[in-house]
Amino acid sequence: MTSAPSSSKLIFAPAGTNTPGQADQYTKGTLSSSQLVPSPLTQFHTWFSHAQASSVPLPEACNFSTASLPSGRVSARMVYLKELDSRGFVIYSNWGTSRKAADVESNGWAALTFWWRELERQVRVEGRVERVSEVEGQRYFDTRARGSRVGAWASRQSQVLEGREGLEGWVGDVEKRFEGQEKIPIPDFWGGARVVPESVEFWQGRESRLHDRFLYTRVKEGEDEWKIERLSP
Repeated sequence: MTSAPSSSKLIFAPAGTNTPGQADQYTKGTLSSSQLVPSPLTQFHTWFSHAQASSVPLPEACNFSTASLPSGRVSARMVYLKELDSRGFVIYSNWGTSRKAADVESNGWAALTFWWRELERQVRVEGRVERVSEVEGQRYFDTRARGSRVGAWASRQSQVLEGREGLEGWVGDVEKRFEGQEKIPIPDFWGGARVVPESVEFWQGRESRLHDRFLYTRVKEGEDEWKIERLSP
């Protein structure tokens, strides 16, 4: 016999539309080894394309987690995947003043997690972080709205602000600097970072939390050979 939840709990066993305290069941799909291809990057591209075709909102949104050494303190934030290439997963950000920049400077490992609720799927990526070239970065930077390009120059990401007026002042300074100039160069402190995967897990929700999970692990660093194993849910 269990006791009633303490009134000190602000949240206790939140649920969807089912019996209070019981989370919704996952029933939309299954995953077997026969559905997987040898490369996790190709497999991810297949799943991502399916998410796009299924009108999953912002399938490129993902959690980017880093950890600082020697403390081991972990930090996480939502970002957008902007590129997938033969080496890995690329995001763009400030690499001069941000918390993630400091973490990666001390610890070159990071993780990405994608959650596609409408398909009851998630993908987990772990790997080393490398910066993309300035040429690659400029190519992406040119696709951003002008305001976002100006903002990348202006924001001293993660630094303390006394008020929004300071940020708006920096934006004004950058606007003046590039007034009448459509082509804005990418800042040297801003750009792309590629997570080169060492492991990628594909997760398909199943009933009773007996999910299908398959883990790709790179056999040898620097080579495109992968071991695929089913994991217990």
